[in-house]
Amino acid sequence: MKDYLGKDIFKLGFGLMRLPKNEDGSIDIPQVAEMADRFLAAGGTYFDTAYVYDNGASEEAFRKAVAERHPRERYTLCTKLCAWLQCHDEESAKQQFYTSLERTGAGYFDFYLLHALQRGNYKLYDEYHLWDFVKGLKEKGLVKRWGFSFHADPELLEELLTAHPEVDFVQLQINYADWENPGVAGRKNWEICKAHGKPVTIMEPVKGGVLADPIASVKAVFDRSGSKASYASWAIRYAASKENVITVLSGMSNLAQMEDNLSYMRNFQPLTPEEEAVVAQAQAALNADQSIPCTACHYCTDGCPMEIPIPEIFAVQNRKDGSPRFRTVREYGIVTQGKGKASDCIQCGQCEAACPQQLPIISLLEACREWEE
Repeated sequence: MKDYLGKDIFKLGFGLMRLPKNEDGSIDIPQVAEMADRFLAAGGTYFDTAYVYDNGASEEAFRKAVAERHPRERYTLCTKLCAWLQCHDEESAKQQFYTSLERTGAGYFDFYLLHALQRGNYKLYDEYHLWDFVKGLKEKGLVKRWGFSFHADPELLEELLTAHPEVDFVQLQINYADWENPGVAGRKNWEICKAHGKPVTIMEPVKGGVLADPIASVKAVFDRSGSKASYASWAIRYAASKENVITVLSGMSNLAQMEDNLSYMRNFQPLTPEEEAVVAQAQAALNADQSIPCTACHYCTDGCPMEIPIPEIFAVQNRKDGSPRFRTVREYGIVTQGKGKASDCIQCGQCEAACPQQLPIISLLEACREWEE
């Protein structure tokens, strides 16, 4: 994959969301600077931040650690405009761009994103005319490539890319745990971007750190392979091995994480077929604890009067172990968006009569209500 200047892009991106902190909570600028120096020396160029990260401290840290210390041509920078946080109208939303420009000291942005589009907020980007705003920034040369980061269902992604074919790229959550997870729909969303000819930047390749320290059964799979590589390396290389990928972002919090990532991404090699098979075993281990043995046949949903996506809800429930609560809540929200929720069940029994596995669906749905917020 090449950048807008035709240069090859280093497949590892330096995510600036979880930067090292001092005891007083401020960002450790000297350590960030050393991390950035090592990243650039290894061939890395792509830095990723956002207007809302650390209430602006992330963008300012980039200026101090990178922009004030390295020539502009040495790095590429991505930041984001968030229409639903830290703004209240069209004017304040658009002002985020100019504030980010000042905070980062970058002069322009190589990549720019409308931030975290999902069902609950995407209409704000239309109401505030932000699609046309960022398109205009590109025409002025203040943005080289632009797009949006996405946390929602494939139907909405298809709708957005059809309505806005002018975007240059999309940022997606892709990792081996969520490739087939209906609450994230990694594979389906990736396929939609590919079909629309939109390259992808990948966020959360280690699922916010969950895959850097996975559950014991997953660790056992990787340990049996004989590999001495870190658990995080398996996850990041899995994501980087996908086609149509510009770069894979890793939110690094210390020098040790930077060095580990560079050890296998400096001269990146895609997963071999044998390594792909190991990851497939890890995926199976993640899914092995099927506390709800649903086969997703969907017989239960055909006649559900409340249109509850029962198999998808059960899939989210089965993946809750080893994942932070907020992620499970978000995944539950995605699979139930525009449909019935577990709490909408009227206990008519239609689903249980249709279930080949004879599952006690009504009581199982009651246990899933905890993810409704």
